[in-house]
Amino acid sequence: LWPWLLASSGLSALVQLVTLPFFPDSPSYLLIQKGNEEACRKAIRKLWGEGDHQAEIDDIMKEKAAMTSTKTLRVLEVIKERSLRWQLYILMTVMTTLQLCGINAIYFYSFEVFHTAKFEEYLIPYVSLGVGLCECLSSILCSTLIDRFGRKVLLWGGYTLMCSVLALLTMSLSLQHQFFWMHYLSVILIFLFVIFYGIGP
Repeated sequence: LWPWLLASSGLSALVQLVTLPFFPDSPSYLLIQKGNEEACRKAIRKLWGEGDHQAEIDDIMKEKAAMTSTKTLRVLEVIKERSLRWQLYILMTVMTTLQLCGINAIYFYSFEVFHTAKFEEYLIPYVSLGVGLCECLSSILCSTLIDRFGRKVLLWGGYTLMCSVLALLTMSLSLQHQFFWMHYLSVILIFLFVIFYGIGP
């Protein structure tokens, strides 16, 4: 079953490969990058149907004007630019914490935790699949929550909850030989960690 499950991702790639040539180019790409207004109008009509789409074309033209007046900076220029320094610090902090948050360790050791929790050998791959499904569903949930609460709240909340869960997971793994129910608590905490990771970072 697993080889078929892994190969199933190739099905969506095949569908894209077959259907993509029939899709029109992006109107903004045709107008801004190519400078072809007629092709842009044709693409808009193909996407949105017949009608007056001058307002959309005017918006794209404004975007083009804004892009031409904006200077493109090289990497060293971005680093040296004082007005961009805080944005650069925030970006580097977010990306670093994302790499060091512990999600890779959770995925790497989850099989061992499930095995210690006395799950049947044939069930462990399905429990691992459930962990991946939790991340997928929580990422979808995040897209609805981000408009309501904002990125900052989700980042702070996600990292705070993840730290709490990791502390509890460390405690449960240390005490799993003393209390039989600690194995099951560890499994629950792994699922919670993945959910908070999907909602937050």
